[in-house]
Amino acid sequence: MFKIVSAREAIDKIPDGARVAINSFLALSNPEELHKAIHERFMETGSPNNLRLFCAAGFGAWDVNRFADPYITAGAVREVIAGHYNSMPAAIKAALDGKIEAYCLPLGLLSQAIRAAASGKEWFLSEVGIGIYADPRVGSCALNSVSKQRIAEVREFEGKEYLLFHIPKIDVALIKGTTVDPNGNITFEKEYLTVDALALAQATKRNGGRVIVQVERVSHKFSRPRNVIIPGILVDDVVVVEPVVEAGEYNPALSGDVHVPASQMDYYVNKLSTTKYKKVQKDDNTADIIGERAAHELQAGHIVNIGIGIPEMVGKYASKLGILGDIVTTVEAGGIGGLPAPGVAFGATIGADMVCDMAAQFDFYDGGGLDICFLGGLEADMQGNVNVHKIEGGYPGIGGFANITFATKTIVFCMSFTTKGLIAAKKGDGISIKQEGTIIKFKREIAAVSFSGANAIKRGQRVLYVTERCVFELTATGLKLKEVYNGIDEKKQIRELLDFDV
Repeated sequence: MFKIVSAREAIDKIPDGARVAINSFLALSNPEELHKAIHERFMETGSPNNLRLFCAAGFGAWDVNRFADPYITAGAVREVIAGHYNSMPAAIKAALDGKIEAYCLPLGLLSQAIRAAASGKEWFLSEVGIGIYADPRVGSCALNSVSKQRIAEVREFEGKEYLLFHIPKIDVALIKGTTVDPNGNITFEKEYLTVDALALAQATKRNGGRVIVQVERVSHKFSRPRNVIIPGILVDDVVVVEPVVEAGEYNPALSGDVHVPASQMDYYVNKLSTTKYKKVQKDDNTADIIGERAAHELQAGHIVNIGIGIPEMVGKYASKLGILGDIVTTVEAGGIGGLPAPGVAFGATIGADMVCDMAAQFDFYDGGGLDICFLGGLEADMQGNVNVHKIEGGYPGIGGFANITFATKTIVFCMSFTTKGLIAAKKGDGISIKQEGTIIKFKREIAAVSFSGANAIKRGQRVLYVTERCVFELTATGLKLKEVYNGIDEKKQIRELLDFDV
């Protein structure tokens, strides 16, 4: 039977060494008051310590003072398993300094593994991960040398290879909803996502663990059954945190209270307050150039995934081209329809037709449901392999990238040709490189493999690499130079900068 308790009372029940799973997608649907209570208790008592954190996506807001980062910095955590690290600066620093164990696997695999755990399985098989860094024959899921768990293995079944992931058992689930009714049922009407809330609660209870839910209100009315995300039978503690109303804190266009038609999408996108993580050089049009060219790959009827960063510009130019109403965009966090929200709201959807559980969305992706996707990339090699999860001095993590690219018919990587200082501008009907970047992103060898060009060729996928000066296409023999934009010197500004031939 559930109880309504304070955040501190709920957190006081977490034992040292517990495996704590967080139901969040980066900063979204993240139970902040529960994180604050963990930090407060640890600073006062030294407990709970040696925590092992699990989150399919990630659980940060690019801020060392929010969510789990403060108690990771303080030393309360010994291990993190997640699909994305870039939003958690304290976690990635601790991992790269060797102070915690840390592992990164494809987001979809982790999400589907939680659902498998709910049914009692101790391992999960997936073709996603074969041939990229998660495959132990190619790389490692570990972020450092102190992370020694054998977390993924290759298995063959009926002539096919799979990645076998050992599912961790969850002791405590931290979840954020909106309302608790008299039976302890939890609804999510003001949340932008459900993530994996139900499966996580089921997996936790199956393991004899505790499910703690943060909500913002208590209702004396019983919820409509189809609106319940987590039934009261799975809930142990409910922490009520009434919202402090601040401008921009709640956006009805993201929760679905306001449905946004394609004709009004530009207005709502511009209205949405976001935070830029990457400073853009003054007068640099790189992202616009790439986004506009990439958007021309869209066709009416396409079911689409648009990633964060430069790919966000594809939605902008799809709207300008008048095609936004003829396509259906999706987000790996669960949104179908509308347009992916940018910046810190990434994962939410403006004007969605539906928001499903994250594992169900990845089932659709893994099954080849996407016609086209637009994703970023840190670097690409001569064979078309792409690295998106590992950089020198950092580890952004794979996120949903591996699942999104696994079976999508057309993959469009939106990435600049160079970086660090690049300034590209539109000049009439052509492009001018006003200042060249100091780092070339297309090279003979890359630091890690997040996407395998060889796998894409086997599957018959069409793959493009759209930059601010040219477009490459993947072929069986590697990259082919498909287009050179007006104003670009092919020899000096493309071929002479590469350390391989195309």
